[in-house]
Amino acid sequence: MSLKKAGVAGSVIGMDRSTAALERSLQLGIIDRIGTSLSDAILEADLVLVAAPVAQTGTILASIEPYLQPGTIVTDAGSTKSDVVASAREALGRKIAQFVPGHPIAGREKNGPDAAIDDLFVGKKAVLTPLPENSQQDVERVAQAWRQCGAIIHHLTPQDHDCVFAAVSHLPHLLAYALVDNIVKKPQADLLFQYAASGFRDFTRIAGSSPEMWRDITIANQAMLLGMLDSYLMQLNRMRDMLAAGDGAALHEVYANAQRARQNWIRTIESAEKQDKEGGD
Repeated sequence: MSLKKAGVAGSVIGMDRSTAALERSLQLGIIDRIGTSLSDAILEADLVLVAAPVAQTGTILASIEPYLQPGTIVTDAGSTKSDVVASAREALGRKIAQFVPGHPIAGREKNGPDAAIDDLFVGKKAVLTPLPENSQQDVERVAQAWRQCGAIIHHLTPQDHDCVFAAVSHLPHLLAYALVDNIVKKPQADLLFQYAASGFRDFTRIAGSSPEMWRDITIANQAMLLGMLDSYLMQLNRMRDMLAAGDGAALHEVYANAQRARQNWIRTIESAEKQDKEGGD
């Protein structure tokens, strides 16, 4: 939708495991036609985007490989990269140079074609984790596609990517799911939800995301996520000790430090967005 809005997309062909999703995408104009087969969809494609739960990446790439022609570039939107790269190497073999791993850092907790919006990526980061085999020209082609969607391009190694997003994305999702699941299992769950207000809604918004997608992300980034989770558990235990001891000063220090850090982070984001809108570096 973003590429269409920018006027840079020719014919967009959709392939999906759900016939209903494909038909709805066609009705909404998200795609121009439904691919009748993988060969039909892939043979003349300039760019192929794989957007699926990350555990399916290898299977999808293996199914694409026989029809992948020289000059066609494949990229993905997966939220983990080390596992995706390993799957791609196994599935694509000698065609691995045609795969440029990527991850747009934008999303919504809603799913399906009706949740799609054409400005989702405007001002958001799109992280590419290029492979040694990728040509600079092919990396730039993928980067330019995301720029046409309004995204700001960043580069990381697959390992650095997974470490960063274990901390700032994968752990928060795990925590949000855990909190809602914990409350819904309580005998007084209906009463608790009745009084849950904006703070609870904001904290748990991401628990409305696809369970299948986040199950795969959690397992795919297991090692990095376990490290972040263990660190967080240590922090919770420290705060539990503060609470048990009635140590208001120690709790205040944690809260104040977190408040300052978040305010600084928000100012940095707002400054970057303003600079981007005004054409800064």
